Amino acid sequence: MSKNPFYLEPFDTSFRFGDVLKGFVVSTPNFSNPPLTNENMNFNIEVSLPSYCVVLSPCCSISDKTIALSPLIKLYPTFFKNEYFTEDLTRVNRLVPPEKTMPSYAWEKLSLEKKQEILDKGEGYTFLDLFIYKEHDLFPKYEISRKSEDNIFTKYYMIDFRNIFRVNSSSIKNPNVVPIESKCLQLTIETRTDLRLKITKYFSRIPDEDITGD
Repeated sequence: MSKNPFYLEPFDTSFRFGDVLKGFVVSTPNFSNPPLTNENMNFNIEVSLPSYCVVLSPCCSISDKTIALSPLIKLYPTFFKNEYFTEDLTRVNRLVPPEKTMPSYAWEKLSLEKKQEILDKGEGYTFLDLFIYKEHDLFPKYEISRKSEDNIFTKYYMIDFRNIFRVNSSSIKNPNVVPIESKCLQLTIETRTDLRLKITKYFSRIPDEDITGD
């Protein structure tokens, strides 16, 4: 289990990277035939009000009426197939021993050669585009459906780095001049570091063609 608390309580009166906020609208444009032109303007915009969003702007970049957010969403059932994650779901947020990246039954089915190949890679992130937020009384409980086992009820949520969006608001001047009534939770320094390291890894991956020069 993680030794450090996940949330800072009480939290301070500034917006910080990783904060949980409420009351922000998500808008997502959808179109099937880019690029759009004056002759081809077929698109729609989905607008929703998620229960909670997470601040993904670095603290020093929260300014000029702009902030980057990502909505908190429900977990995938696949997390609960791996007992290492089931014991502590926030392990998904940190480097994982190579033999723990899959359920034990899947690991045992591998050949010795394949096991050694995986072990040689060392620790790494799993579900690189996801970061899990620990359960909290603030969050509503929901059900995880599983095909061959009993369903699970949880208050854990997550963000997907692919869902980052921008919001403009005249009330956001800088990290200390913000609509603080929107703030619900703040991460501890340790948890914020975990988030920073994982999102950095997500955006800093080098594609194979850049490595090989092809």
